[in-house]
Amino acid sequence: MTVRFLEKIQAPLTALLRFLTRKTTPVLFNDLARLRPVSTVFGLDRGTPVDRYYIERFLGAQAELIRGRVLEIGDSHYSRRFGGDQVEAFEVLHAVAGNPAATLVGDLTDPATLPQGVMDCFICTQTLNCIFDLQRAVAGAEHLLKPGGTLLVTVSGISQVSRYDMERWGDYWRFTGAALGRLLSPVFGEVEVTSYGNLPAALAFLQGLAVEDLPDADLLDAVDADYPLVVCALARKA
Repeated sequence: MTVRFLEKIQAPLTALLRFLTRKTTPVLFNDLARLRPVSTVFGLDRGTPVDRYYIERFLGAQAELIRGRVLEIGDSHYSRRFGGDQVEAFEVLHAVAGNPAATLVGDLTDPATLPQGVMDCFICTQTLNCIFDLQRAVAGAEHLLKPGGTLLVTVSGISQVSRYDMERWGDYWRFTGAALGRLLSPVFGEVEVTSYGNLPAALAFLQGLAVEDLPDADLLDAVDADYPLVVCALARKA
């Protein structure tokens, strides 16, 4: 088999495996008595995690800003998906060496490890939760951007602990919209904060259900400010 053929069938096979997992281990959406979640990896093994549904909605709404030289954490999935031909250079930041996708190895809390004023857009999804020194991380994000550049940041509001992150660099924080706004505003000239989530979304996410497990995905679309599952912000460097 050629590499091209394997890449072509990977996505359909993954979708089929997730479908079979949902069918062979069905769940009752209103079953609140279980002590263990349906999935311990946020529903990723079953389909689309609920938090990613919101992250992708936010990035899709800001797609026109994903252009020029774009930086992302870990890989370039979202910059390629939402930026596409608008992106001149896909950059990937990773905290430690060893990620083959990384074009930059550096620490957001240490500006000396980061290039200054070179990025048009920085997509920073679900990362600030895992950095203890938040103020220095925000300063590092601003340090990376060109004047007028944009930070597209998402953070967890309601969530189980990410065991993967906890065992590597830590999982420290959960946010409200007010917290994210106050964190970013002293550093950036313009900040717009948006929260997504509601009670059914929070219950589904904490149980480890995927979007495809829900009786109706439209349940996720209502916004209840008291249940911020994902908090997002657009911050523009002055």
